[in-house]
Amino acid sequence: MKIGITLSGGGARGIAHIGVLKALEEMGVNISAISGTSAGSIVASLYAYGITPDQILEQVKQLSLFKSVRPAWTWAGLLTMDGVKELILKNIPENNFAALKIPLTIAATEIRKGEVNYFSSGELATAVEASCSIPAIFSPASLNGSLYVDGGLLDNLPARSIRHQCDFLIGSHCNEISREFDPKNLKNVIERSMLIAISANTQQSKRLCDVSISPPNMDRFTVFDIGKAQEIFETGYQFTKNNFKAKQFQKASPE
Repeated sequence: MKIGITLSGGGARGIAHIGVLKALEEMGVNISAISGTSAGSIVASLYAYGITPDQILEQVKQLSLFKSVRPAWTWAGLLTMDGVKELILKNIPENNFAALKIPLTIAATEIRKGEVNYFSSGELATAVEASCSIPAIFSPASLNGSLYVDGGLLDNLPARSIRHQCDFLIGSHCNEISREFDPKNLKNVIERSMLIAISANTQQSKRLCDVSISPPNMDRFTVFDIGKAQEIFETGYQFTKNNFKAKQFQKASPE
């Protein structure tokens, strides 16, 4: 039987997926299909290529906000995702889905048509860029003649894109909304409002998963908290280790 995993978007919170993957590996869970949105697409791409969770974490720690994004100053956005593309190209020089060891699907939103598209072949780095391009902050990504923004707008946990590829599907969701919120400033209010807005499509996707791994209180980290990479990683890792056991995935173990 085949086990799949889908990774949500969430900016720097997506580093928690790395911890989840490490914990699953230690339980002996072998992934046969993977999908991701936004930050989840970055982690999914590197993992699908065969890079270990520890190695992915080290790559992320070497990033900074100023290295991973660059000023754009265009009508479409204030920043570009050039640094994210460079991260993918550095680690996956073939820049193609065909080079991956695990089949990967990436979700992005086609802004003109207002629909979600799923990429599983062709150029990889631009697909990741498209999936990560938060509207009004990052410039939309052009791919195959279409214009794309963050996949989280329509499918923040792209479970349906790989449900048919696996017998057992794990959802790793790093945008769980806590009951407590301190509206310190407008930025915090906008960020929480976006989380609430995308939660509807996330809840639908969770119902397609056999197991959902959702570390609590992740909204204590901001989208740009890359400097807290180790803490975010540990949150995902420890939550998975403390709340899930290998036997929960045994029925999905390869025959």
